[in-house]
Amino acid sequence: MKNLRNFIKKCTHPFLKSGLKLYYSKPRKYCYESICVQVHPGVFPPHLTFSTKILLDFIKDIELKNKTFLELGCGSGIISLYAAKKNAIVTATDINETALEYLKKNAHKNNLFVTVQYSDLFENIVNTSFDYIIINPPYYPKKPKNILEQAWFCGENFEYFQKLFFQLNNIYCPNIIMILSEDCNINHIRMMANEQKINLNQIKTQKVLHELNYIFEVKKQ
Repeated sequence: MKNLRNFIKKCTHPFLKSGLKLYYSKPRKYCYESICVQVHPGVFPPHLTFSTKILLDFIKDIELKNKTFLELGCGSGIISLYAAKKNAIVTATDINETALEYLKKNAHKNNLFVTVQYSDLFENIVNTSFDYIIINPPYYPKKPKNILEQAWFCGENFEYFQKLFFQLNNIYCPNIIMILSEDCNINHIRMMANEQKINLNQIKTQKVLHELNYIFEVKKQ
């Protein structure tokens, strides 16, 4: 089934690319429950993937009131806004300044407060302790050509994960949640985590349209 899906992707990709470029030539709305955001064309589009919705569903039943919550690489920021709606103390970071500007506007429109911070992973984050950290990472092994591609590609040698797992050694958080798809090289990513004495413990599997998505709890050994 996976091979069939990949074949279909390859066959339709030129048409999808053309159509999606036209569709995302202007900001588009994305909603979850009572929260709606405008997503800029230069920001990771939650409409195209399953991961954002899966993570939103995952935190839906978590008690977040007064919990410190970090969304590392927030993109559209709807996960951060939903956590704020659940009365968490939220910090949202990204390296895409357009994403951060739109998040500020969307927070205002939804009457929610989120601390918005420009940061490449943890580099500019002063606080080193959180109750929850949510990560929806780029995981395709290719060198990104621009800021938008950095939301999809982790570098030819998985540089994103090298930096992430190294920096996590200086962070205290009992609940670090990361989502990955079967389309990525999970074994290699897990090996890189182990090299930094970090375990990826699979806690949930969800299939959407024949694609398996996995939620991992990231734990220091």
